[in-house]
Amino acid sequence: MNCYQSSIPILKVLCDETRLIILNMLSEKDMNGCEIHRAFLCTQPTISYHMKLLVEANLVHAHKEGCATVYSINQEIWPSIKDLLQVLCTETSKKELSHE
Repeated sequence: MNCYQSSIPILKVLCDETRLIILNMLSEKDMNGCEIHRAFLCTQPTISYHMKLLVEANLVHAHKEGCATVYSINQEIWPSIKDLLQVLCTETSKKELSHE
């Protein structure tokens, strides 16, 4: 159960459509905050909030280039996230089958 407890913060960050879209965008290329902001119909502080959560969850790296912050996917964490999601999906499937 400890595995699940440590996964809760990451899962909370992942359960937002805007953050999932941002992760999808970053999976294609590194982007600065302005590029990410232009893709959404929300305020810059809202995008900053989403980026802060993604960085704090270690899903995304951020580094400064001049006055811009450039964001990139943390490639090292994704194999373990994929494994976690696979375990959760398998457990869900088992529970659904046992209730039929």
